[in-house]
Amino acid sequence: MILDQQLIEKHNNKLEKKHNRAFEFISQDIDDVEELIAKLQKFQIGIPSWALGTGGTRFGRFSGPGEPGSLEQKFEDVGLLHALNKSSGAISLHIPWDIPEDTAKMKELARSLNITFDAVNSNTFQDQPQQEHSYKYGSLHHVDPKVRKQAIDHNIEVINYGKALGSKALTVWLADGSSFPGQLNFREAFQNTLSSLQEIYKHLPEDWKLFIEYKAFEPYFYSMTIGDWGQSLLLANKLGPKAYTLVDLGHHLPNANIEQIVSLLLMEGKLGGFHFNDSKYADDDLTAGSIKPYQLFLIFNELIDGMDLNGMEHATGLGWMIDASHNLKDPLVDLLQSVEAIKIAYAQALLIDRVALKAAQQANDVVKSQEILQDAFRTDVRPLVAESRLRSGAALNPVLLFEEEKLRDKLIAERGLRTIATGL
Repeated sequence: MILDQQLIEKHNNKLEKKHNRAFEFISQDIDDVEELIAKLQKFQIGIPSWALGTGGTRFGRFSGPGEPGSLEQKFEDVGLLHALNKSSGAISLHIPWDIPEDTAKMKELARSLNITFDAVNSNTFQDQPQQEHSYKYGSLHHVDPKVRKQAIDHNIEVINYGKALGSKALTVWLADGSSFPGQLNFREAFQNTLSSLQEIYKHLPEDWKLFIEYKAFEPYFYSMTIGDWGQSLLLANKLGPKAYTLVDLGHHLPNANIEQIVSLLLMEGKLGGFHFNDSKYADDDLTAGSIKPYQLFLIFNELIDGMDLNGMEHATGLGWMIDASHNLKDPLVDLLQSVEAIKIAYAQALLIDRVALKAAQQANDVVKSQEILQDAFRTDVRPLVAESRLRSGAALNPVLLFEEEKLRDKLIAERGLRTIATGL
């Protein structure tokens, strides 16, 4: 479905007077508001192809009406999101859930929707039809070299799809691990994983990045072969300059200090990007900013500090992607909310008085340091984010427009009630 630009203009006309008052009010206290707006306009968050349909749990999946039943329809959904917020200008494909059979056709469709291709993602955590060897006991770390070769070949295949589409990164997340003591030789499992990744790394184009994702637990609960950022960093350092750590906000033990992790990874030049989501307990894959908005803000505080120190462009220096499972909400609405929350946290972090914060830190002024951060966090930056959308031709309130125009009902009319998206 292609969104009529006139609907956006009509929507904005209704809200613009109220928006202008709010924007003018907050602008009075921001010296570099135009620079801030420009940064917000540039900042894009990749949308994963697997999150455009309803997700599920171990106990069931309740598919929603009008889900995208084909890869073309998934592209159209990302195009719809991008038309609404002008901040979702890339799609991240998960293969083999979403295989682009005709890459030239898919590239043309993406171009027509004004979207590009983010990292491609491999899948060795599931057995696929006609697969010769099972991943029940792991993939890249497997004791059987035939299983490892199968997983390596799949990742190379994914790279080739990405090259044809114009992607510039491969994300590898492994379910490899163990549930019982003695099940694995930890050193051999790690060494097998490194050896497998080295084979994959050889096939990376020169201008590509390899993102190595980690997870503390699940699906295995005694050990994960890439279980934390240290193990991911160790692999990235051993592989070479094109390998980086990918941080998924839900892939940590409870109360982990993620902001400290990203700060140190940036310091080492080994932070590759993010899978944004939120959680109460573990890898809940909830809407970004819905549970811990202050943590999201603190992460962006460290990101901006480290990226500025390294001379990195905020919009392109790292990979910004969402990873979520939409079990209850309309997936498109949930994605709109996540992008909004990410942009809000980014805008709040841009407001931090870094000169004053540095002075307070050097003086060991704990109270002042807290006040500086919380002053930025408590600032209502929604008018700034909305203004960046308005200037880009997007909707002032994307979720409201989605609901007012009954866009899900229109998708149902096009696709039917019972189409089921591939993936989660």
